[in-house]
Amino acid sequence: MHILIVHAHNEPQSFNATMKNLAVEELQTQGHSVDVSDLYAMGWNPVASAADFGSRANPDYLTYALEQRHNHSQQTLAHDIQEELNKLLKADLVIFNFPIYWFSMPAIMKGWIDRVLISGVCYGGKRFYDQGGLLGKKAMLAITVGGQPHMLANDGVHGELNEMLKPILRGTLAYTGMGVLPTFVAHHVPYISQDARANLLEHYRQHLRSLDTLQTLTFVSLNQFDESLYPLPAPNS
Repeated sequence: MHILIVHAHNEPQSFNATMKNLAVEELQTQGHSVDVSDLYAMGWNPVASAADFGSRANPDYLTYALEQRHNHSQQTLAHDIQEELNKLLKADLVIFNFPIYWFSMPAIMKGWIDRVLISGVCYGGKRFYDQGGLLGKKAMLAITVGGQPHMLANDGVHGELNEMLKPILRGTLAYTGMGVLPTFVAHHVPYISQDARANLLEHYRQHLRSLDTLQTLTFVSLNQFDESLYPLPAPNS
């Protein structure tokens, strides 16, 4: 496989960065090829703006998604976007490696998604979920979080983790057609011992060794909806 790791942590010595480095080493050992987009190290620009486009379908009013389509067809996307899009389209698996900020991802990674998952290629019209533009690829989150496991359970103080991550897992990855693998979570990282950290890294290594057998999460199929995207009647109803 060819694997793209999109990494967002502002401290190169962080545990999160160590997870990224371990993933590169382990995946290459398995015989995979790996690209890394280290967003802070790259100085990635997270701001979606008119500056992303070398030509304009409508110079008087910016509709960002429509300009993405136009500029992709004209090959006039900003150079940094085109480079990342090329990496994305080459990848069989994309690993998003980041710490949880405010129940979500860091702004710099959200800006990567805003600018790189372009309309007309990754999604558009009715090309979403199991008809999405990135169908056939897989994606996985590898995250660090300050909370403990019981805090991110169904009856926990923060609620179930996948519900917290739903805008990413469903609204971004599954929406664009990617098969979503189970998230790897390193809990309570700032507060645990070095031995506990080493144990987490070993669990992550084993998770990466299971990529071929991990079952993707289940989301909707467009076959469950009519042409206007109203739900079809349940069988035998």
